[in-house]
Amino acid sequence: MVVQSQPALNHSSLIKTCKPTSLFTGIPVVDLSDPEAKSLIVKAFEEFGMFKLVNHGIPMEFITRLEVESLRFFNLPQPEKDKAGPPDPFGYGSKRIGPNGDVGWIEYILLNTNPDVMSHKSLSIFQQSPEIFRSAVNDYISAVKKMSYEVLELIADGLGLESRNMLSRLLRNEKSDSCFRLNHYPPCPELQALSGRNLIGFGEHTDPQIISVLRSNNTSGLQICLRDGTWVSVPPDRSSFFINVGDSLQVMTNGRFKSVKHRVLADYTNSRISMIYFGGPPLNEKIVPLPSLMAEGEESLYKEFTWWEYKKSAYKSRLGDYRLGPFEKTASQ
Repeated sequence: MVVQSQPALNHSSLIKTCKPTSLFTGIPVVDLSDPEAKSLIVKAFEEFGMFKLVNHGIPMEFITRLEVESLRFFNLPQPEKDKAGPPDPFGYGSKRIGPNGDVGWIEYILLNTNPDVMSHKSLSIFQQSPEIFRSAVNDYISAVKKMSYEVLELIADGLGLESRNMLSRLLRNEKSDSCFRLNHYPPCPELQALSGRNLIGFGEHTDPQIISVLRSNNTSGLQICLRDGTWVSVPPDRSSFFINVGDSLQVMTNGRFKSVKHRVLADYTNSRISMIYFGGPPLNEKIVPLPSLMAEGEESLYKEFTWWEYKKSAYKSRLGDYRLGPFEKTASQ
């Protein structure tokens, strides 16, 4: 695919590289229609912090239409895209990831998932084909939200929570602080000759929300860190979704689930596009271990905090920082 505009190469010296890793075929696969899905999801989250979801019920038409419209935007001349940036945090961004010096071989769009809340910069994104692009985004987000609620209710069932909407209610809440991100990693053939390594598109990190729902095209690049510290590549699957544990869910399960550390590498010849729904709670929601998951005498590993307090702290950190560190209890606490 020909990409008309790419992040300028003179920024590449700031972007880290790493050696490619072998494909990992051990990611658990869960069929949403499987009667055992609730148990399989809990097991996958305990062992890997993620799983691949198939038979999810989201029409491929929604997925394809959004990908086409996203690429139409990313292929615009750079000055046109820059009209929707810099992000505040919503809008268009290129190379810079967050406010604290992190960079990557990436350009992206960040949107609020509430269709009634649209920043001025977000509106600029839809100027070229407002009805088509905005409709594609809204249809996709609506379908992914519904699927996410179902996944969270299966998790509640699998954990034996007293109410199956104990987790999903946080995302269903009209004040849910969720967001949606479209990432574009342009190909970078020039750098292969320079280094023989992969350029990092998005550096290693965990997601701070409750869960994140990722879908990408068939270009590889996603890597996860296994429990033993080994980095492995996750084979792409354009028709499936990858569901990740976020930091908030790690706290709510008192560490039973652990948020998965991941990163994305750019490809030399093919562009990668991914779309991620980050399901977050309302800003004033207290993030604490769920009492029904605590064994008798079990102590909380974390101090009590609100989602706003954690989000504010995470926003001040670097991408690869262990963001939960300041919120963990010490032995004396």
